[in-house]
Amino acid sequence: MTNKKNLVWFEEVDKHDVGLVGGKGANLGEMTNARLPVPYGFIVTSTAFFQFIKENSLEKSLKNILANINYNNEAELKHASLEIKKLILSSSLSKNLSREVVKYYENLRLKEKKYFGQSLSLLNHGLSSIKNLYQPCLVAVRSSATAEDLPTASFAGQQDTYLNVQGENHLLQKVKECYASLFTERAIYYRHENKFDHLKVGLAVVVQRMVESKKSGVAFSIDPVTNDKNKIVIEAILGLGEYIVQGKVTPDHYEIDKRSLVIIKKEIKTQKIKLMKVGLSDKQVKVGTIGKKQKLTDEEVIKIALTVKEIEKHYYFPQDIEWAIEKNRLYITQSRPITTIKNSPISNNQFPNKSPISNNQFPILIGSPASPGVGVGPVKHIFSPKEIDKIKPGDVMVAPQTNPDYVPAMKKAAAIVTEKGGRTSHAAIVSRELGIPAVVGADRATKILKQDMIVTVNGEAGEIYKGKVIVNKPAKLVNSLTSKQKKQLKTLTKIYVNLAQPEEATKVAKMNVDGVGLLRAEFIIADIGVHPKEFIKNKKESVFINRLERELLKFVGPFSPRPVVYRATDFKTNEYRSLKGGSYYEPKEENPMLGYRGCYRYLNDTPVFQMELEAIKKIWQKGYRNLHLMIPFVRLPWELMKIKTIIENSGLLSYPDFKLWMMVEVPSAALNLEEFLKIGVNGVSIGTNDLTMMILGVDRDSQEVASLYDERTPVVLTVLEYIVKICQKFGVTCSICGQAASDYPEVAERLVKAGITSLSVNPDAIDRTRGLVYHIEKNLNLKSKPKSTTL
Repeated sequence: MTNKKNLVWFEEVDKHDVGLVGGKGANLGEMTNARLPVPYGFIVTSTAFFQFIKENSLEKSLKNILANINYNNEAELKHASLEIKKLILSSSLSKNLSREVVKYYENLRLKEKKYFGQSLSLLNHGLSSIKNLYQPCLVAVRSSATAEDLPTASFAGQQDTYLNVQGENHLLQKVKECYASLFTERAIYYRHENKFDHLKVGLAVVVQRMVESKKSGVAFSIDPVTNDKNKIVIEAILGLGEYIVQGKVTPDHYEIDKRSLVIIKKEIKTQKIKLMKVGLSDKQVKVGTIGKKQKLTDEEVIKIALTVKEIEKHYYFPQDIEWAIEKNRLYITQSRPITTIKNSPISNNQFPNKSPISNNQFPILIGSPASPGVGVGPVKHIFSPKEIDKIKPGDVMVAPQTNPDYVPAMKKAAAIVTEKGGRTSHAAIVSRELGIPAVVGADRATKILKQDMIVTVNGEAGEIYKGKVIVNKPAKLVNSLTSKQKKQLKTLTKIYVNLAQPEEATKVAKMNVDGVGLLRAEFIIADIGVHPKEFIKNKKESVFINRLERELLKFVGPFSPRPVVYRATDFKTNEYRSLKGGSYYEPKEENPMLGYRGCYRYLNDTPVFQMELEAIKKIWQKGYRNLHLMIPFVRLPWELMKIKTIIENSGLLSYPDFKLWMMVEVPSAALNLEEFLKIGVNGVSIGTNDLTMMILGVDRDSQEVASLYDERTPVVLTVLEYIVKICQKFGVTCSICGQAASDYPEVAERLVKAGITSLSVNPDAIDRTRGLVYHIEKNLNLKSKPKSTTL
């Protein structure tokens, strides 16, 4: 927009108008024009702000105050901020600007209905005008700095927002208070550190219809900690969104696969308080037992994720999005570019929520990863912004919660730990931008981490250790190899890869890998998007079979003649329900992880399983000889006997080179493995994720018991070694496809020494694991492996 108006409606501006309406205003205009669900409003532009400064002759005074302070002195910053804010609040808005603001405010309801296509009769128009007279519109008044939310800088939370504003005089006063908030201590400090000219950064004021949210939160179109572009991250709380921004409550955390929209992770937190509108003010109230439950339904998670994908697609850049749900309707209240993307993203596959730290000891405290990196130093407790002078360079700042007022102290800290807050809070964003390791939501941190205690904070894994802890040596050993050496290494223990997405196959097949040890069906089925029984119901089985065959060929072709072990669908009932038609076919289970899934399901839903077998058979009929089948979640020997009969009837077992695998992920299968092997399988793959969960009795999706879940627990390692030994006894190839082989070099080393045939790891761990195994075998002077059925 070239016309420098004092006020504009949302649809009059777009992303190119940051200089006029600030980052927040420009993005709201952009989204309104894209017909995204944005609460409607108008913007008092930066033109009006600069005119206000000029009309009140404030520029000279501001320059003098800002030129004569020590920016690293907290007292001087505070004094300067108070002096400037006093100047602004004692100044007056011009009569013309005040009249314009009031006019736009009075027309807000009518304009919103007109813009969104709601026809108004003359009577309704009159009634709406009367309503405005006696019950003025409730609005949120939000600051929008003209240098805010640019791709290279984040002004997150530095200027003020006011909720539940009603009435002309109240609105005009809040406009001035927004102007004053451009000169908070943290905003002055941030601009100085990032070399922004204080007097060239303007401020626009967004006036937006108030959304009285029942639920609210933040969403990122990539993982903000690891920069994983294949994930959407959503955090949610009950009530108004200010408490998630301020870090006063720890939100639920959801991770969604961006391509398939499958929910791949949930962390449900207990929320004790919420902020809600009472009259014209916000009131903190207790939540009760509902605070212990999942804040969003799965349907709401997927709905938000779909909108996030749409917004990212619109901007062609990863977005940080604020959302709210009012009367079951989703609203987007803000979207801005993520400013903390690094050139070399941390792969979530390399160490997903696991520590790259040497673990001769266990962490004394676990929270949520907020900013990657490792920091070591003495603990300093901070309970309010008034205490930030306590932080000296190299200290570990520990606080009940953080907010942007802490930024000057955060910059000095070696690491940051908070008791509350989520990975998407403003404080976490700023920590990432500063490049300081941070862990949030670490309950009782100020009690467990004693004053002056030396601790090591691993911001990538969300772990805090007592004392100074060193980085793993095995990873260094492997990383010392050149890329050429990694590509040329050969090992007796085969290195397979875990894959799920077809577009990765060609690239990964070019790596130094011996085949696919785990091809997950779930992403392919999710991409098809329709429940398999819908195809059967509509007599369109061939459509499903042909689509599955086509997707499987994307793996089989690039890897041929190397083996590809396809794990039959292991969707749980809650995951199947998210597919089209799923709610009709799937029961609701209290604990789907231990419910109707895996081998037992195939025996009851045989027609669905037979469609998978037919797709595999078609590939064999084309002449490929490297696609094999693995049966997941086998509980009892009779299940395997029956499933083997179904496979035999399909004709697949008549191919001499066809191999049948079973997963060992249930303790009954691990401890009774001999009985299963007598039935006849060619390969065993250990699923350490579920096996560890059931051996330890720990829900691996529960944050409350997360510190107990560890594949390196001695009893788990003993069971893993037992499985390897039984497979050796029967001459059956044995692999591991669970997360442990990718995460923990010490687990891989122990299994190689026990004689495991292969390790199946994530793509990012291929070279590292190959190098590790090479050195282990070299040290053991291994020249051959025990004879087994090999692939």
